[in-house]
Amino acid sequence: MSKRIIYDYLSDDELLRISNKIKEAEKKTRAEILVTIKEKRNLLEIRKPIRQLAEIEFQRSGITKTKDRAGVLIFILLSDKQFYILADSAISNIISQKTFDDIAEKMSDTFRKGNFLSGIINCISSLSEILGRYFPVLPDDVNEISNRVRFS
Repeated sequence: MSKRIIYDYLSDDELLRISNKIKEAEKKTRAEILVTIKEKRNLLEIRKPIRQLAEIEFQRSGITKTKDRAGVLIFILLSDKQFYILADSAISNIISQKTFDDIAEKMSDTFRKGNFLSGIINCISSLSEILGRYFPVLPDDVNEISNRVRFS
């Protein structure tokens, strides 16, 4: 991804703030949270819906290999101004997709107001609260997925 494109949305400092927010959130839950930003679709992805692109990234990122299958992806497609929150099987068996869609709607509202960073940070906070209830952090918990924002 072009640094210039991402800087239209987030600076290095803001990317670090997102990573730190994920680290903070994961102190409340054993679930893994990953933010992936994709600049634009490639030619093979033109007709794929955002959910399918998120599913592809979900597999590619390694989230499905977490110990408890307890990962959540926040997938953002910049060119289309779309995003999707996708949870792994252990989470989606307990927490409905509607819950994630409600969080996504709040994030969308914040994005529409021009607050890209706040939208992501608030989304991570909301996920942390919900995931902490059902997947509390355990004494032997280890960070299985990098907290850094991933670029696809």
